[in-house]
Amino acid sequence: MRSWLHGLLLLGLSVVTAGANEMNMNQENDNRQICSGMYSKNDWGGDVDPHILVKWVKQDVPEGSDPIASMIIFEWRDYDLIGIENEYLCDSDPIQAGFCNSNQTGEFILAPNATDISKNVIFTQAVHLKDPPLPVNYGIKKTGYYCVGTAAFSPLDAQYSATVEFRNAYGELPAAQIAKLPFYGGITIIYAVIGAFWAFLYVQHRHDILPVQNYITAIILFLIVEMLVTWGFYDFMNRNGSTVGAKVLMIVVAILNAGRNSFSFFLLLIVCMGYGVVKHTLGKTMIYVRYLAAGHFVFGLIYAIASLTVTPESAGPLVLFIILPLAGTLTAFYVWTLNSLKETIRDLVERKQTVKLSMYRQLWWAILLSIMVIFGFFFFNSFTFASSSSPDFVPFHWKTRWFILDGWLNFVYLADVIFIAYLWRPTANNRRFAMSDELAQDDEGFEIADFGAEDDDDDDPESAAAHRGDRTQPGQEGPRYDPPPGANTAKEIPRESLDGETIFAVGEDGDRWSDEGSDEERGKLVHDQGK
Repeated sequence: MRSWLHGLLLLGLSVVTAGANEMNMNQENDNRQICSGMYSKNDWGGDVDPHILVKWVKQDVPEGSDPIASMIIFEWRDYDLIGIENEYLCDSDPIQAGFCNSNQTGEFILAPNATDISKNVIFTQAVHLKDPPLPVNYGIKKTGYYCVGTAAFSPLDAQYSATVEFRNAYGELPAAQIAKLPFYGGITIIYAVIGAFWAFLYVQHRHDILPVQNYITAIILFLIVEMLVTWGFYDFMNRNGSTVGAKVLMIVVAILNAGRNSFSFFLLLIVCMGYGVVKHTLGKTMIYVRYLAAGHFVFGLIYAIASLTVTPESAGPLVLFIILPLAGTLTAFYVWTLNSLKETIRDLVERKQTVKLSMYRQLWWAILLSIMVIFGFFFFNSFTFASSSSPDFVPFHWKTRWFILDGWLNFVYLADVIFIAYLWRPTANNRRFAMSDELAQDDEGFEIADFGAEDDDDDDPESAAAHRGDRTQPGQEGPRYDPPPGANTAKEIPRESLDGETIFAVGEDGDRWSDEGSDEERGKLVHDQGK
Protein backbone atom coordinates (compact mmCIF):
# COMPACT_ATOMS: atom_id res chain seq x y z
CA MET A 1 0.00 0.00 0.00
CA ARG A 2 2.84 2.33 0.77
CA SER A 3 5.10 1.32 -2.12
CA TRP A 4 3.52 4.03 -4.30
CA LEU A 5 5.55 6.63 -2.40
CA HIS A 6 8.86 5.30 -3.66
CA GLY A 7 7.69 5.57 -7.25
CA LEU A 8 6.35 9.06 -6.64
CA LEU A 9 9.71 10.24 -5.33
CA LEU A 10 11.37 9.09 -8.54
CA LEU A 11 9.23 11.55 -10.48
CA GLY A 12 11.72 14.25 -9.57
CA LEU A 13 14.24 12.70 -11.93
CA SER A 14 12.50 13.62 -15.19
CA VAL A 15 9.74 15.72 -16.66
CA VAL A 16 7.07 13.72 -18.39
CA THR A 17 6.25 15.11 -21.80
CA ALA A 18 2.60 15.66 -21.01
CA GLY A 19 0.62 17.47 -23.64
CA ALA A 20 -3.06 17.48 -24.32
CA ASN A 21 -2.74 13.87 -25.53
CA GLU A 22 -4.17 11.34 -23.14
CA MET A 23 -1.59 9.47 -21.09
CA ASN A 24 -2.36 6.06 -19.63
CA MET A 25 -2.07 5.14 -15.97
CA ASN A 26 -2.30 1.69 -14.42
CA GLN A 27 -1.08 -0.37 -11.48
CA GLU A 28 2.45 -0.80 -12.90
CA ASN A 29 5.17 0.96 -10.90
CA ASP A 30 6.21 3.13 -13.85
CA ASN A 31 2.64 4.16 -14.68
CA ARG A 32 1.07 4.80 -11.30
CA GLN A 33 1.90 8.49 -11.25
CA ILE A 34 2.41 11.25 -13.80
CA CYS A 35 3.69 14.78 -13.22
CA SER A 36 3.95 17.85 -15.43
CA GLY A 37 4.50 21.56 -15.15
CA MET A 38 1.41 23.71 -15.67
CA TYR A 39 0.98 27.42 -16.35
CA SER A 40 -1.94 29.42 -15.06
CA LYS A 41 -4.02 31.38 -17.52
CA ASN A 42 -2.74 34.67 -16.11
CA ASP A 43 0.93 33.70 -16.52
CA TRP A 44 0.88 32.58 -20.15
CA GLY A 45 -2.55 33.42 -21.52
CA GLY A 46 -4.82 31.40 -23.77
CA ASP A 47 -8.45 30.69 -24.57
CA VAL A 48 -8.92 27.55 -22.46
CA ASP A 49 -9.03 27.27 -18.70
CA PRO A 50 -6.03 25.12 -17.77
CA HIS A 51 -6.94 21.86 -16.07
CA ILE A 52 -6.02 18.24 -15.40
CA LEU A 53 -8.63 15.78 -16.63
CA VAL A 54 -8.65 12.22 -15.24
CA LYS A 55 -10.89 9.54 -16.77
CA TRP A 56 -11.22 6.11 -15.20
CA VAL A 57 -11.89 3.09 -17.38
CA LYS A 58 -14.55 0.65 -16.23
CA GLN A 59 -13.08 -2.75 -15.40
CA ASP A 60 -14.59 -6.20 -15.88
CA VAL A 61 -14.65 -7.60 -12.36
CA PRO A 62 -16.05 -10.83 -10.92
CA GLU A 63 -19.64 -10.74 -9.71
CA GLY A 64 -19.93 -9.54 -6.15
CA SER A 65 -16.46 -7.96 -5.95
CA ASP A 66 -15.80 -4.23 -5.69
CA PRO A 67 -12.10 -3.38 -6.29
CA ILE A 68 -11.04 0.08 -5.20
CA ALA A 69 -8.16 2.29 -6.36
CA SER A 70 -6.93 5.45 -4.65
CA MET A 71 -6.18 8.70 -6.48
CA ILE A 72 -4.65 12.04 -5.47
CA ILE A 73 -3.96 15.27 -7.41
CA PHE A 74 -1.65 17.85 -5.88
CA GLU A 75 1.01 20.47 -6.51
CA TRP A 76 4.53 19.35 -5.64
CA ARG A 77 5.09 22.00 -2.97
CA ASP A 78 2.24 20.39 -0.98
CA TYR A 79 3.86 16.97 -1.02
CA ASP A 80 4.79 17.11 2.67
CA LEU A 81 1.10 17.40 3.57
CA ILE A 82 0.37 13.91 2.27
CA GLY A 83 0.49 11.08 4.81
CA ILE A 84 0.87 10.98 8.57
CA GLU A 85 3.56 8.92 10.30
CA ASN A 86 4.28 6.89 7.19
CA GLU A 87 0.61 6.07 6.71
CA TYR A 88 -0.64 7.21 3.30
CA LEU A 89 -3.87 5.32 2.54
CA CYS A 90 -6.90 5.41 4.77
CA ASP A 91 -7.63 1.84 5.88
CA SER A 92 -8.48 0.24 9.20
CA ASP A 93 -5.22 1.00 11.00
CA PRO A 94 -5.12 4.75 10.27
CA ILE A 95 -8.83 4.97 11.11
CA GLN A 96 -8.17 3.45 14.53
CA ALA A 97 -5.21 5.82 14.98
CA GLY A 98 -7.47 8.79 14.21
CA PHE A 99 -5.62 9.85 11.08
CA CYS A 100 -8.81 9.63 9.02
CA ASN A 101 -12.43 8.52 9.38
CA SER A 102 -14.44 5.70 7.86
CA ASN A 103 -15.99 8.02 5.28
CA GLN A 104 -12.48 8.55 3.82
CA THR A 105 -11.75 4.86 3.37
CA GLY A 106 -9.64 4.33 0.25
CA GLU A 107 -8.52 7.95 0.02
CA PHE A 108 -5.04 9.35 0.65
CA ILE A 109 -4.42 10.60 4.15
CA LEU A 110 -3.76 14.33 4.47
CA ALA A 111 -2.34 16.37 7.31
CA PRO A 112 -5.02 17.74 9.67
CA ASN A 113 -4.42 21.34 8.56
CA ALA A 114 -3.72 20.53 4.90
CA THR A 115 -6.72 22.46 3.61
CA ASP A 116 -5.64 25.67 5.34
CA ILE A 117 -1.88 25.69 4.64
CA SER A 118 -1.66 24.02 1.23
CA LYS A 119 -0.45 26.17 -1.67
CA ASN A 120 -3.06 24.65 -3.98
CA VAL A 121 -6.06 22.39 -3.68
CA ILE A 122 -5.28 18.78 -2.81
CA PHE A 123 -7.87 16.42 -4.28
CA THR A 124 -8.13 12.76 -3.25
CA GLN A 125 -10.72 10.13 -4.10
CA ALA A 126 -11.47 6.44 -3.67
CA VAL A 127 -12.46 5.04 -7.05
CA HIS A 128 -14.75 2.00 -7.30
CA LEU A 129 -13.50 0.31 -10.44
CA LYS A 130 -16.72 -1.61 -10.99
CA ASP A 131 -18.60 1.64 -11.48
CA PRO A 132 -16.05 4.48 -11.86
CA PRO A 133 -17.13 8.07 -11.26
CA LEU A 134 -17.40 10.83 -13.84
CA PRO A 135 -14.15 12.31 -15.15
CA VAL A 136 -12.37 14.50 -12.62
CA ASN A 137 -11.56 18.04 -13.81
CA TYR A 138 -8.91 19.64 -11.60
CA GLY A 139 -8.61 23.36 -12.34
CA ILE A 140 -5.21 25.07 -12.39
CA LYS A 141 -5.24 28.46 -10.67
CA LYS A 142 -1.51 28.85 -10.04
CA THR A 143 1.56 27.95 -12.06
CA GLY A 144 3.31 24.91 -10.62
CA TYR A 145 4.41 21.32 -10.99
CA TYR A 146 1.35 19.08 -10.59
CA CYS A 147 1.14 15.34 -10.05
CA VAL A 148 -1.52 12.67 -10.34
CA GLY A 149 -0.81 9.62 -8.14
CA THR A 150 -2.72 6.34 -7.95
CA ALA A 151 -2.48 3.07 -6.00
CA ALA A 152 -4.42 -0.18 -5.75
CA PHE A 153 -6.32 -0.13 -2.43
CA SER A 154 -8.48 -3.23 -2.27
CA PRO A 155 -7.35 -5.77 -3.17
CA LEU A 156 -3.67 -4.89 -3.27
CA ASP A 157 -3.29 -6.45 -6.71
CA ALA A 158 -6.34 -4.77 -8.20
CA GLN A 159 -6.12 -4.05 -11.92
CA TYR A 160 -7.11 -0.56 -13.04
CA SER A 161 -6.67 1.85 -15.93
CA ALA A 162 -7.10 5.59 -16.32
CA THR A 163 -6.16 8.37 -18.73
CA VAL A 164 -4.78 11.76 -17.72
CA GLU A 165 -4.75 14.95 -19.76
CA PHE A 166 -2.66 18.00 -18.78
CA ARG A 167 -4.28 20.87 -20.68
CA ASN A 168 -2.68 24.31 -20.63
CA ALA A 169 -4.51 27.49 -21.59
CA TYR A 170 -2.30 28.34 -24.56
CA GLY A 171 -2.55 25.03 -26.43
CA GLU A 172 -1.32 21.47 -26.64
CA LEU A 173 2.42 21.97 -26.09
CA PRO A 174 3.80 20.79 -22.73
CA ALA A 175 4.49 23.62 -20.30
CA ALA A 176 8.16 22.64 -20.07
CA GLN A 177 8.53 23.33 -23.81
CA ILE A 178 6.26 26.28 -24.47
CA ALA A 179 9.15 28.73 -23.96
CA LYS A 180 10.76 27.24 -27.09
CA LEU A 181 7.98 28.69 -29.24
CA PRO A 182 8.86 32.39 -28.74
CA PHE A 183 12.56 31.51 -28.46
CA TYR A 184 12.80 29.93 -31.92
CA GLY A 185 10.50 32.59 -33.35
CA GLY A 186 12.80 35.31 -32.06
CA ILE A 187 16.00 33.61 -33.19
CA THR A 188 14.47 33.12 -36.66
CA ILE A 189 13.89 36.87 -36.89
CA ILE A 190 17.50 37.55 -35.81
CA TYR A 191 18.86 35.25 -38.52
CA ALA A 192 16.54 36.89 -41.05
CA VAL A 193 17.91 40.32 -40.13
CA ILE A 194 21.48 39.01 -40.46
CA GLY A 195 20.52 37.56 -43.84
CA ALA A 196 19.06 40.89 -44.98
CA PHE A 197 22.25 42.81 -44.12
CA TRP A 198 24.39 40.12 -45.72
CA ALA A 199 22.22 40.12 -48.86
CA PHE A 200 22.55 43.91 -49.16
CA LEU A 201 26.35 43.72 -49.02
CA TYR A 202 26.40 40.67 -51.29
CA VAL A 203 24.36 42.38 -54.03
CA GLN A 204 26.28 45.63 -53.64
CA HIS A 205 29.61 43.87 -54.19
CA ARG A 206 28.36 40.93 -56.29
CA HIS A 207 31.20 41.28 -58.80
CA ASP A 208 33.84 41.00 -56.08
CA ILE A 209 32.62 37.95 -54.11
CA LEU A 210 35.02 35.32 -52.81
CA PRO A 211 34.15 31.58 -52.89
CA VAL A 212 34.17 31.37 -49.08
CA GLN A 213 31.55 34.15 -48.97
CA ASN A 214 29.27 32.00 -51.12
CA TYR A 215 29.52 29.28 -48.47
CA ILE A 216 28.67 31.81 -45.75
CA THR A 217 25.68 32.96 -47.81
CA ALA A 218 24.48 29.37 -48.08
CA ILE A 219 24.73 28.67 -44.36
CA ILE A 220 22.90 31.89 -43.44
CA LEU A 221 20.03 30.89 -45.74
CA PHE A 222 20.14 27.38 -44.29
CA LEU A 223 19.93 28.71 -40.74
CA ILE A 224 16.93 30.88 -41.56
CA VAL A 225 15.11 27.87 -43.02
CA GLU A 226 16.11 25.57 -40.15
CA MET A 227 15.03 27.95 -37.41
CA LEU A 228 11.76 28.68 -39.25
CA VAL A 229 10.97 24.96 -39.60
CA THR A 230 11.86 24.35 -35.94
CA TRP A 231 9.53 27.16 -34.88
CA GLY A 232 6.87 25.76 -37.21
CA PHE A 233 7.19 22.34 -35.58
CA TYR A 234 6.53 23.69 -32.08
CA ASP A 235 3.72 25.92 -33.35
CA PHE A 236 2.09 22.98 -35.17
CA MET A 237 2.41 20.77 -32.11
CA ASN A 238 0.93 23.50 -29.91
CA ARG A 239 -2.08 23.78 -32.22
CA ASN A 240 -2.66 20.12 -33.06
CA GLY A 241 -0.90 18.03 -30.44
CA SER A 242 1.34 15.02 -31.04
CA THR A 243 -0.19 13.94 -34.34
CA VAL A 244 1.35 12.14 -37.31
CA GLY A 245 2.09 15.52 -38.89
CA ALA A 246 3.97 16.62 -35.77
CA LYS A 247 6.09 13.47 -35.86
CA VAL A 248 6.93 14.05 -39.54
CA LEU A 249 7.98 17.61 -38.75
CA MET A 250 10.08 16.32 -35.86
CA ILE A 251 12.00 14.07 -38.25
CA VAL A 252 12.51 17.00 -40.64
CA VAL A 253 13.86 19.10 -37.75
CA ALA A 254 16.27 16.29 -36.82
CA ILE A 255 17.54 16.11 -40.41
CA LEU A 256 18.02 19.88 -40.62
CA ASN A 257 19.82 19.91 -37.28
CA ALA A 258 22.25 17.21 -38.46
CA GLY A 259 22.79 19.20 -41.66
CA ARG A 260 23.40 22.41 -39.72
CA ASN A 261 26.06 20.78 -37.56
CA SER A 262 27.89 19.24 -40.53
CA PHE A 263 27.73 22.41 -42.63
CA SER A 264 28.97 24.53 -39.72
CA PHE A 265 31.98 22.33 -39.04
CA PHE A 266 32.74 22.22 -42.77
CA LEU A 267 32.62 26.01 -43.11
CA LEU A 268 34.71 26.62 -40.01
CA LEU A 269 37.35 24.16 -41.20
CA ILE A 270 37.80 25.69 -44.66
CA VAL A 271 37.86 29.18 -43.16
CA CYS A 272 40.60 28.12 -40.75
CA MET A 273 42.51 26.64 -43.68
CA GLY A 274 42.59 30.11 -45.20
CA TYR A 275 40.28 29.31 -48.11
CA GLY A 276 39.47 32.39 -50.17
CA VAL A 277 41.73 34.75 -48.22
CA VAL A 278 45.11 33.06 -47.83
CA LYS A 279 44.67 30.24 -50.32
CA HIS A 280 42.73 30.55 -53.58
CA THR A 281 42.06 26.81 -53.65
CA LEU A 282 42.42 23.86 -51.29
CA GLY A 283 42.96 21.31 -54.07
CA LYS A 284 42.26 17.72 -53.10
CA THR A 285 41.99 18.73 -49.47
CA MET A 286 38.56 20.20 -50.22
CA ILE A 287 37.38 16.75 -51.34
CA TYR A 288 38.51 15.20 -48.06
CA VAL A 289 36.80 17.94 -46.07
CA ARG A 290 33.56 17.30 -47.95
CA TYR A 291 33.82 13.57 -47.28
CA LEU A 292 34.27 14.25 -43.58
CA ALA A 293 31.28 16.60 -43.52
CA ALA A 294 29.12 14.04 -45.35
CA GLY A 295 30.14 11.30 -42.89
CA HIS A 296 29.38 13.54 -39.93
CA PHE A 297 25.94 14.30 -41.41
CA VAL A 298 25.11 10.61 -41.88
CA PHE A 299 26.25 9.63 -38.38
CA GLY A 300 24.47 12.64 -36.90
CA LEU A 301 21.25 11.68 -38.66
CA ILE A 302 21.50 8.09 -37.41
CA TYR A 303 22.08 9.37 -33.89
CA ALA A 304 19.06 11.72 -34.13
CA ILE A 305 16.77 8.93 -35.34
CA ALA A 306 18.04 6.58 -32.65
CA SER A 307 17.46 9.18 -29.93
CA LEU A 308 13.84 9.48 -31.06
CA THR A 309 13.16 5.75 -31.24
CA VAL A 310 15.32 4.16 -28.53
CA THR A 311 14.46 4.79 -24.89
CA PRO A 312 17.22 4.92 -22.24
CA GLU A 313 15.78 1.81 -20.62
CA SER A 314 16.03 -0.24 -23.82
CA ALA A 315 19.45 1.06 -24.89
CA GLY A 316 22.13 -1.61 -24.75
CA PRO A 317 25.81 -1.92 -25.68
CA LEU A 318 24.89 -1.65 -29.38
CA VAL A 319 24.17 2.04 -28.84
CA LEU A 320 27.95 2.54 -28.82
CA PHE A 321 28.01 1.74 -32.54
CA ILE A 322 25.80 4.80 -33.00
CA ILE A 323 27.67 7.15 -30.69
CA LEU A 324 31.29 6.23 -31.50
CA PRO A 325 31.23 7.06 -35.26
CA LEU A 326 29.68 10.45 -34.52
CA ALA A 327 32.24 11.10 -31.80
CA GLY A 328 35.01 10.11 -34.22
CA THR A 329 33.98 12.56 -36.97
CA LEU A 330 33.44 15.27 -34.38
CA THR A 331 36.92 14.74 -32.95
CA ALA A 332 38.41 14.79 -36.45
CA PHE A 333 36.76 18.15 -37.12
CA TYR A 334 38.04 19.63 -33.85
CA VAL A 335 41.64 18.47 -34.32
CA TRP A 336 41.80 19.36 -38.01
CA THR A 337 40.23 22.79 -37.48
CA LEU A 338 42.55 23.84 -34.67
CA ASN A 339 45.66 22.55 -36.46
CA SER A 340 44.65 24.29 -39.69
CA LEU A 341 44.11 27.59 -37.92
CA LYS A 342 47.48 27.24 -36.20
CA GLU A 343 49.24 26.57 -39.53
CA THR A 344 47.47 29.48 -41.23
CA ILE A 345 48.49 31.91 -38.50
CA ARG A 346 52.08 30.67 -38.59
CA ASP A 347 52.22 31.09 -42.36
CA LEU A 348 50.89 34.65 -42.13
CA VAL A 349 53.41 35.49 -39.41
CA GLU A 350 56.30 34.20 -41.50
CA ARG A 351 55.16 36.17 -44.55
CA LYS A 352 54.44 39.28 -42.42
CA GLN A 353 50.84 39.59 -43.61
CA THR A 354 49.66 41.72 -40.71
CA VAL A 355 46.13 42.54 -41.91
CA LYS A 356 45.18 38.95 -42.72
CA LEU A 357 46.94 37.83 -39.56
CA SER A 358 44.74 40.15 -37.54
CA MET A 359 41.62 38.51 -39.02
CA TYR A 360 42.72 35.01 -38.14
CA ARG A 361 43.88 35.97 -34.69
CA GLN A 362 40.44 37.40 -34.02
CA LEU A 363 38.95 34.14 -35.27
CA TRP A 364 41.27 32.24 -32.92
CA TRP A 365 40.09 34.26 -29.95
CA ALA A 366 36.45 33.80 -30.98
CA ILE A 367 36.87 30.01 -31.11
CA LEU A 368 38.76 30.02 -27.82
CA LEU A 369 36.08 32.12 -26.14
CA SER A 370 33.34 29.81 -27.47
CA ILE A 371 35.17 26.77 -26.10
CA MET A 372 35.59 28.46 -22.73
CA VAL A 373 31.88 29.33 -22.61
CA ILE A 374 30.89 25.79 -23.55
CA PHE A 375 33.16 24.26 -20.90
CA GLY A 376 31.94 26.84 -18.39
CA PHE A 377 28.33 25.85 -18.98
CA PHE A 378 29.35 22.21 -18.94
CA PHE A 379 30.77 22.51 -15.44
CA PHE A 380 27.83 24.63 -14.36
CA ASN A 381 25.41 21.99 -15.66
CA SER A 382 27.45 19.28 -13.98
CA PHE A 383 27.02 20.96 -10.61
CA THR A 384 23.36 21.62 -11.36
CA PHE A 385 22.56 18.05 -12.38
CA ALA A 386 24.58 16.67 -9.49
CA SER A 387 21.44 17.21 -7.42
CA SER A 388 19.14 15.62 -10.02
CA SER A 389 18.61 12.63 -7.72
CA SER A 390 16.70 14.91 -5.39
CA PRO A 391 12.90 14.65 -5.75
CA ASP A 392 12.75 18.45 -5.80
CA PHE A 393 15.13 18.88 -8.75
CA VAL A 394 12.64 18.79 -11.64
CA PRO A 395 9.75 20.47 -9.81
CA PHE A 396 11.94 23.54 -9.22
CA HIS A 397 13.77 23.54 -12.58
CA TRP A 398 11.12 22.48 -15.10
CA LYS A 399 10.73 26.05 -16.45
CA THR A 400 14.41 26.59 -17.26
CA ARG A 401 15.63 23.07 -17.96
CA TRP A 402 15.06 23.49 -21.72
CA PHE A 403 17.45 26.45 -21.80
CA ILE A 404 20.17 24.55 -19.92
CA LEU A 405 19.90 21.61 -22.31
CA ASP A 406 19.33 23.43 -25.58
CA GLY A 407 18.79 27.18 -25.54
CA TRP A 408 22.20 28.53 -24.51
CA LEU A 409 23.98 26.50 -27.20
CA ASN A 410 21.90 28.30 -29.81
CA PHE A 411 23.05 31.64 -28.38
CA VAL A 412 26.73 30.61 -28.57
CA TYR A 413 26.24 29.43 -32.14
CA LEU A 414 24.44 32.67 -33.07
CA ALA A 415 27.28 34.77 -31.66
CA ASP A 416 29.85 32.80 -33.69
CA VAL A 417 27.83 33.17 -36.89
CA ILE A 418 27.51 36.93 -36.39
CA PHE A 419 31.25 37.27 -35.73
CA ILE A 420 32.34 35.26 -38.78
CA ALA A 421 29.79 36.97 -41.02
CA TYR A 422 31.07 40.38 -39.91
CA LEU A 423 34.72 39.46 -40.30
CA TRP A 424 34.25 37.93 -43.78
CA ARG A 425 31.53 40.33 -44.98
CA PRO A 426 31.56 41.38 -48.68
CA THR A 427 33.49 44.60 -49.36
CA ALA A 428 34.59 46.57 -52.41
CA ASN A 429 38.13 45.15 -52.33
CA ASN A 430 37.48 41.49 -51.62
CA ARG A 431 39.42 40.00 -54.50
CA ARG A 432 42.20 42.55 -54.36
CA PHE A 433 42.66 41.84 -50.68
CA ALA A 434 42.60 38.06 -51.16
CA MET A 435 44.89 37.96 -54.21
CA SER A 436 47.51 40.40 -52.98
CA ASP A 437 50.20 40.20 -50.32
CA GLU A 438 51.53 42.97 -48.17
CA LEU A 439 55.09 44.07 -48.77
CA ALA A 440 57.17 43.03 -45.81
CA GLN A 441 58.10 46.14 -43.84
CA ASP A 442 61.41 46.30 -41.93
CA ASP A 443 62.58 49.02 -39.58
CA GLU A 444 65.99 49.25 -41.32
CA GLY A 445 67.09 49.55 -44.93
CA PHE A 446 65.93 51.57 -47.87
CA GLU A 447 63.75 54.54 -46.96
CA ILE A 448 61.86 56.51 -49.57
CA ALA A 449 61.71 59.55 -47.29
CA ASP A 450 65.49 59.94 -47.56
CA PHE A 451 65.15 61.09 -51.18
CA GLY A 452 64.22 64.66 -51.87
CA ALA A 453 65.23 65.79 -48.38
CA GLU A 454 65.46 69.52 -47.81
CA ASP A 455 68.95 71.03 -47.90
CA ASP A 456 68.08 72.94 -44.77
CA ASP A 457 68.93 69.87 -42.81
CA ASP A 458 72.60 70.57 -43.51
CA ASP A 459 72.46 73.22 -40.86
CA ASP A 460 72.24 70.46 -38.30
CA PRO A 461 75.61 68.67 -38.11
CA GLU A 462 74.08 65.40 -37.05
CA SER A 463 71.44 65.50 -39.79
CA ALA A 464 74.04 66.52 -42.35
CA ALA A 465 76.29 63.67 -41.30
CA ALA A 466 73.41 61.28 -41.61
CA HIS A 467 72.69 62.46 -45.15
CA ARG A 468 76.35 62.08 -46.07
CA GLY A 469 76.20 58.45 -44.98
CA ASP A 470 78.05 59.05 -41.70
CA ARG A 471 76.79 56.21 -39.52
CA THR A 472 79.03 57.11 -36.62
CA GLN A 473 76.47 59.44 -35.12
CA PRO A 474 74.32 58.05 -32.31
CA GLY A 475 71.20 56.38 -33.60
CA GLN A 476 72.54 56.22 -37.18
CA GLU A 477 73.93 52.72 -37.14
CA GLY A 478 73.10 50.26 -39.87
CA PRO A 479 73.49 50.06 -43.64
CA ARG A 480 72.06 52.78 -45.82
CA TYR A 481 72.22 53.92 -49.42
CA ASP A 482 75.12 56.37 -49.87
CA PRO A 483 75.10 58.56 -53.02
CA PRO A 484 78.47 59.23 -54.75
CA PRO A 485 80.50 62.21 -53.58
CA GLY A 486 79.41 65.46 -55.01
CA ALA A 487 75.99 64.22 -55.99
CA ASN A 488 73.03 66.16 -54.75
CA THR A 489 69.86 64.54 -53.59
CA ALA A 490 66.98 64.26 -56.01
CA LYS A 491 66.17 67.61 -57.48
CA GLU A 492 62.80 69.07 -56.75
CA ILE A 493 60.45 68.66 -59.66
CA PRO A 494 57.44 70.89 -60.29
CA ARG A 495 54.25 69.27 -58.96
CA GLU A 496 52.34 69.88 -62.16
CA SER A 497 54.67 67.54 -64.06
CA LEU A 498 53.78 64.48 -61.97
CA ASP A 499 51.58 61.72 -63.32
CA GLY A 500 49.23 60.47 -60.59
CA GLU A 501 49.37 56.92 -61.89
CA THR A 502 53.15 56.71 -61.71
CA ILE A 503 54.80 55.42 -58.58
CA PHE A 504 58.42 55.59 -59.68
CA ALA A 505 59.86 57.39 -62.81
CA VAL A 506 63.59 56.96 -63.36
CA GLY A 507 65.27 59.65 -65.58
CA GLU A 508 64.18 60.94 -68.95
CA ASP A 509 64.21 59.17 -72.29
CA GLY A 510 67.73 57.98 -73.04
CA ASP A 511 68.99 58.64 -69.51
CA ARG A 512 70.58 55.92 -67.45
CA TRP A 513 72.19 55.57 -64.07
CA SER A 514 75.88 56.51 -64.01
CA ASP A 515 78.48 57.10 -61.36
CA GLU A 516 79.68 60.12 -63.29
CA GLY A 517 77.86 63.14 -64.56
CA SER A 518 75.90 66.05 -63.39
CA ASP A 519 72.60 66.15 -61.62
CA GLU A 520 70.90 66.36 -65.01
CA GLU A 521 72.26 62.90 -65.81
CA ARG A 522 71.11 61.47 -62.53
CA GLY A 523 67.80 59.58 -62.49
CA LYS A 524 64.92 61.47 -61.02
CA LEU A 525 62.85 59.68 -58.43
CA VAL A 526 59.34 60.95 -58.48
CA HIS A 527 57.02 60.29 -55.63
CA ASP A 528 53.47 59.32 -56.50
CA GLN A 529 51.11 62.21 -56.11
CA GLY A 530 47.80 60.52 -55.40
CA LYS A 531 44.75 62.11 -56.84
